[in-house]
Amino acid sequence: MITLEILRTGPLALLEDLGRPGLAHVGVTRSGAADRRSHRLANRLVANPDDRATVEITLGGFAARVHGGAVDIAVTGADTDPAVSGIPFGTNSIHHVRDGEVISLGAPHSGLRSYLAVRGGIAVEAVLGSRSFDMMSAIGPRPLRAGDVLPVGSHTDDYPELDQAPVAAIAADLLELRVVPGPRDDWFTDADALVHTDWVATDRSDRVGMRLAGRPLTYRWPDRQLPSEGATRGAIQVPPNGQPVILGPDHPVTGGYPVIGVVTDADTDTAAQIRPGQTVRLHWTRPRISAGSSAGW
Repeated sequence: MITLEILRTGPLALLEDLGRPGLAHVGVTRSGAADRRSHRLANRLVANPDDRATVEITLGGFAARVHGGAVDIAVTGADTDPAVSGIPFGTNSIHHVRDGEVISLGAPHSGLRSYLAVRGGIAVEAVLGSRSFDMMSAIGPRPLRAGDVLPVGSHTDDYPELDQAPVAAIAADLLELRVVPGPRDDWFTDADALVHTDWVATDRSDRVGMRLAGRPLTYRWPDRQLPSEGATRGAIQVPPNGQPVILGPDHPVTGGYPVIGVVTDADTDTAAQIRPGQTVRLHWTRPRISAGSSAGW
């Protein structure tokens, strides 16, 4: 059996696949890879099905040794100068690793999360149908530690078709996200302030949610309370301090703060690569109906 022995994890290394959908009614969110686009690309480069587990590595600093045979790998997402036994290979490309060689990732030039895929996938035991770790509920395989040994699964008969995928570099300064207005944008005195403010991602962000800092948004009815409603990835909740929180893959299944808008599904992958201190600009995807002409959706 081919295995990966974890030598270093960096700040955080998790096993993630495409999550566990359909369990919100029992209080379990979907979870899964924060940047699904990069996760899928890593798997496709090594001819895996999209749902095979990858290693999600936050801010680099990861290393693992291959045991038991040779294997093909790919690293996508944040560019961390990946290398095998000290010899660099390109991000978004496939590389052949021999028995005993060490895979290493440095600090990313831009972006936050990298994805390491191994042909065959990481074959640890699934929990509720997924190999993803949910940071809020602690469901799934725990965060990786040095000394862990991960089994590699059996690969399909398909074989990698590309050596490298052409992917644009992740922006290191300003990142822009598209937002669908509502359903509670009428709860704010000036909901358009959301898209007229340059927000900064704070260091209090994680897979549960990304906290933004900027000119506070104000409630139209400060003494009114909203009953808990269903929550979704990309929803922009606004707590009483007026600083928005963009919910991530490990979000709670319900929330009581008004949601001023929802980041488009495609742009939640972009949001997963925003680093603390980076500027975030939001844009409505369509004209917003003012509170004066509608009570909202």
